[in-house]
Amino acid sequence: MGEKHTRRAMLAATGGGLAALAGCLGSGGGNTASVGGGGGGGGPDTTAADTGSDPTTGGGSPGTAVPLADERFTVEYDYATLNDWVRSGGPPKDGIPSIDEPKFEAASKVGSRVRPGDPVFGVELNGETKAYPQSILVWHEIVNDTFGNENVAVSYCPLTGTAIGYLRGDTEFGVSGNLLNSNLVMYDRETDSRWPQVMGTAISGGYRDHSLQHVRVTWTTWDKWKAIHPDTTLLTEDTGYIRDYGRDPYGTYNPKAGYYKTDGMLFEPEKQDGRHAPKMVVIGARTGSGAFAASKIHLSQERVVTGMAGDVPVVAVYEPDLDTGYVYRADSEVVADGEQYEVDGETYTGDALPLESIPAFDAMWFAWFAFYPSTEIYV
Repeated sequence: MGEKHTRRAMLAATGGGLAALAGCLGSGGGNTASVGGGGGGGGPDTTAADTGSDPTTGGGSPGTAVPLADERFTVEYDYATLNDWVRSGGPPKDGIPSIDEPKFEAASKVGSRVRPGDPVFGVELNGETKAYPQSILVWHEIVNDTFGNENVAVSYCPLTGTAIGYLRGDTEFGVSGNLLNSNLVMYDRETDSRWPQVMGTAISGGYRDHSLQHVRVTWTTWDKWKAIHPDTTLLTEDTGYIRDYGRDPYGTYNPKAGYYKTDGMLFEPEKQDGRHAPKMVVIGARTGSGAFAASKIHLSQERVVTGMAGDVPVVAVYEPDLDTGYVYRADSEVVADGEQYEVDGETYTGDALPLESIPAFDAMWFAWFAFYPSTEIYV
């Protein structure tokens, strides 16, 4: 399908204007940046320019810096098709600058900078707990961070409502300037392989046909995250860039308005499903053989939802304290017990079931379906 709008046009139509997005990009190039993961007219930039690789064949040298998953996540299209669907959405490569030297402050020092109901993306890893305000990541989309001895890329695509973490090893990830099914296409700075964020699997470059290792990112609100993790730190606005972090160019989440509330999309996905509201939030999970999704509202009401991700039986459970969901391989029956869950006669919290965890994250339904149209959806 053709491109419906560019983000530049959207900003002009809503009175945002590119001037409001101007800021110092540092030595990476330019002094003006637009929001989102695209690149400006002239069609999609799908080549891996830094390596000379052919995106449809995967050319270039295999990388060694990035830790890879033992099993590739399901991919429902051939790579030539996926690369053909990649398109430009406004800014050039690195026109949306990743945050590579993040700075944090203690929760006790945040004050009114972040309101209680504002969305944050929480990560707990290697004894450290951090939160990343959506209001900052909407302008940068990727934070290259470190937890103990592990390097992590925390990524966010505002167009698809997806916040996902991946181990990045000895390299960094950046914003390629391209979109696939309206979703951010990341690149690694080792091989320039291209990684659609939702897929977590490279579609071109040396890492093509390999998947990344997930790091759990919880989409929640600042008051909920701080209540559970009072010792958390929060990403500050000291990013090295000049941005109006008090304004979201797409709308607002607190309260929900603009792009986040309407059914309209700036970039039409290649596959569409008319059964459900396109921006219905789902908890999605994928295995090597297929995908599973449950609407967040349905999961919160039912507390336990069982299904299949390809040939893998899975169970999703709801965690009310953070308004999130977890997905596991369903090797045992799970029964809701108040706000906890019973497995084999023992009681557990939703994030600690004695089952094999399957990476899961929030997503807008239209984007999830576009990547995984064979998904079993529970609503």
